[in-house]
Amino acid sequence: MLNVTDSSQPLSKERPTSTDFMEIGSSGLHQYGGQIRDDFLRQLQGKQAYANFREMADNDPVVGAMLHAIEMLIRGVEWTVEPADAANEQAVREAEFISECLTDMSDSWVDSLASICTFLIYGFSYHEIVYKYRRGFTNDPKTRSKYNDGRVGWRKLPARSQETIQRWELDDTGGIQGAYQLDTSAQNRGLVYLPIGKCLLFRTTSRFNNPQGRSILRNAFVPWYYKRRIQEIEAIGIERDLAGMPVALVPPQLLSNAATSDERAALEAIKQIVRNIKRDEQEGIVFPLAYDPETKQPAYDLKLLSTGGRRQFDTDAIIGRYDQRIAMTVLADFLLLGHEKVGSQALSVSKIELFIKSLDAYLSEISEVFNQYAIPRLMRLNGVSEELSPTLVYQTPKNIDLGAISQFITALAQAGAPLFPDENLENYLRDLGGLPTGQAEEV
Repeated sequence: MLNVTDSSQPLSKERPTSTDFMEIGSSGLHQYGGQIRDDFLRQLQGKQAYANFREMADNDPVVGAMLHAIEMLIRGVEWTVEPADAANEQAVREAEFISECLTDMSDSWVDSLASICTFLIYGFSYHEIVYKYRRGFTNDPKTRSKYNDGRVGWRKLPARSQETIQRWELDDTGGIQGAYQLDTSAQNRGLVYLPIGKCLLFRTTSRFNNPQGRSILRNAFVPWYYKRRIQEIEAIGIERDLAGMPVALVPPQLLSNAATSDERAALEAIKQIVRNIKRDEQEGIVFPLAYDPETKQPAYDLKLLSTGGRRQFDTDAIIGRYDQRIAMTVLADFLLLGHEKVGSQALSVSKIELFIKSLDAYLSEISEVFNQYAIPRLMRLNGVSEELSPTLVYQTPKNIDLGAISQFITALAQAGAPLFPDENLENYLRDLGGLPTGQAEEV
């Protein structure tokens, strides 16, 4: 017989155990004493990683173009503060208060954004929050403000250089408690502890709760590394005038084990000449004119071995390939369209759209940190309930193809769609095209 359970009878409630409220496992983040060693490449661990990422950002033209494009787009984004409840007068006032705080810092909001954007290069950006009392125009920077209401506001959000962060303070479950910074200022205070409660941490990713995130240049490191080496070899070849390998012919006595000290010194001098051969304003070599007494041939000679034709590898094509791979890692390869006389308008639009979607993720990280940590803390300092905390929102950059929109509108109009008169649609299209908004007729 088949037993059927009566579903109308309530199931017995399962009692939670102590382990249900405990964190038993770990994230698996490789860290030793607060120093993160999660990357398998030694060149991308610790201070060496910061040095490599900085060299990539400062020296490589493709990486610099990518980062500059991202920063300029983020600088141009429109930011607004929305109240927690538009129908609540106090919530609206708190939204206005946060808007005031963003424009009442010693550094402008745009400059603060540019400083935050360094988290793209290094994977993270750590900023200390410095507060002030808003007491109007005073000589004390701790109270100087555009407003005189006595409330606590943001004085500044200074970045703490990634290269000065020595180690992180993590709890038993991998939670981030703070960071230790090596003070390199004139005060030279040694290690300074910066608790997470007084700071803002921006990261590209929170994988394994790694406080250092992951640089957007991480996947570009290998092509950048080989590209740099090829450029160095190419430069050496050009410096040697791409003529070939220098070869010096010397008497056998100079190469024998029985060579005197003078002969060994002469050999080293000749080696130095061979290593330093290059075409520049100081070119020219003085060599001894001596003949072998038996063969009557010159005892010393200097020549260049040449391949007699083109090189086997096209370094320009190889470097171009690495440039493309570097740009692809951050979906910015549209920057290279047209340089090789290839690429269509449609391809450009689709690639830019992908790039903007990735940019939206970076903007979301910035806004989330402010909405989850910076704004609620400021509310508490002013004795305001966190339920009234406003939200910092941004307007995502858009890649508008006016040609495609024009064709779409034309097709709808030809199909008989009643598009006009429509004031909202007309003003929207005017805005897309950068045209002035139409004025409503007076009745």
